[in-house]
Amino acid sequence: MILPQQPKQLRLIIETDDFDSALRFYRDVLGLEEQPAFATDGEDRVSILNIGTATIELATPTHVRNIDAIENAPSAEGPTLRIALEVDNTEAAMTCAEEAGLTVLAPPIKTPFETINGRVQGPDGWQLTFFQELETLQERARRKSFTTDAHRGR
Repeated sequence: MILPQQPKQLRLIIETDDFDSALRFYRDVLGLEEQPAFATDGEDRVSILNIGTATIELATPTHVRNIDAIENAPSAEGPTLRIALEVDNTEAAMTCAEEAGLTVLAPPIKTPFETINGRVQGPDGWQLTFFQELETLQERARRKSFTTDAHRGR
């Protein structure tokens, strides 16, 4: 059964023991716009940060390890959830993240799929990849190896 309407928003909920540090990073370093959110009082804190557009990327463990190798980044054990943010300039985003105190896991590198990727260790153990697109989706769709899973030969 298909939902009668496509979902309108993807919200990734990150539970954090250091709320102030995480908020500073996502809101003040990355510049995500904070939206009104409900919380009661005391330690009940929440911040909803708008990033504009979200996608869900499903990947097999083999694909995840391949991307780790391409980015020269360490592989995590077991199933992972990594945040990837498209930026206009990966080098600038990495510099900003490093200046904010985050550890660089993999410096910017041009990938075979025409992006520049860099990875940092985000707050609370999340890995965060910054990626800069070097071609349009239409250009990418014309290249070999870029297709949907339904059209990929197995």
